[in-house]
Amino acid sequence: VQLVESGGGSVAPGGSLRLSCVASGYSVGTKCLGWFRQAAGKEREWVGWINYAHGTILYTDSVKGRFAIDIVSAKNTAYLHMSSLKTEDTAMYYCAARTVPYCTDAAREFPYWGQGTQVTVS
Repeated sequence: VQLVESGGGSVAPGGSLRLSCVASGYSVGTKCLGWFRQAAGKEREWVGWINYAHGTILYTDSVKGRFAIDIVSAKNTAYLHMSSLKTEDTAMYYCAARTVPYCTDAAREFPYWGQGTQVTVS
């Protein structure tokens, strides 16, 4: 299983970015896929997850209404659409995959991780 994130960058407050997570050796549409972030000097934080097969998505409260996760099965790619970005959204963002079709917000329950993509809002 390999996950590769892209799409990070620097943006002014109020701006938008779209992060991509391309999977290989893994079907994003059949298992649970999560997004996490880690700011400098802080613990890794769950952002949201999607269970595409069950049609369920959940977000942490701080990003509700601003972030959206979706999947394009044909591309085996998950996206994190971020809008109305705030300085506190600055972090390294990771996608992570479970091997079961059940989701959790616990990072330790995700065995596969991408390398991360940096998002800086300033």
